Amino acid sequence: QVVDAVSVVKSFQSEVWVQHVDPIEYGAHTGWVLPEALVAAGIRGTFLNHSEHKLSFEILKLTVERCRALELKTLVFASNLEELKEILKLTPTYASYEPVELVGSVTTSVAEAKPEIIALASEISNEASIPLIVGAGIHSKKDVSVSISLGATGIAVATNIVKALDPKTALMDLAEGFGG
Repeated sequence: QVVDAVSVVKSFQSEVWVQHVDPIEYGAHTGWVLPEALVAAGIRGTFLNHSEHKLSFEILKLTVERCRALELKTLVFASNLEELKEILKLTPTYASYEPVELVGSVTTSVAEAKPEIIALASEISNEASIPLIVGAGIHSKKDVSVSISLGATGIAVATNIVKALDPKTALMDLAEGFGG
């Protein structure tokens, strides 16, 4: 959450990213998230267009441009390959493929259900020279390993960690998937 960002930045030495930012400038924008405020707080990046917070393409374009101007990194989510192709034209820092029907799943991952789409998404992202992050139901080191072997640079995961009885152990287990 944006509201937690300042305290997290103060206690965490790695890059901190937030869930969203808006394409606004200083002025009257009550309830909106100003990119300059994130930068001033030490935030290094933002997620955009998650299936739980979809943006119009026009707003997405403006937001990516504002972030780029402020050197705020972006990870832009796509729900399908056609959307991914459009998002890549915006040249975000990272692009993500997450099929909506698997977001939040604790039983089925994109790596299990749609590995062939991960491979296609990776090819498309590689052609644009933009690293691909995959997500949706990622819950095991095998899911991570399969995603990486199919060309993903990394994974997006939330539910598996947030709902875990021991989030640190769950995160460390997923990290093992990067080892091959």
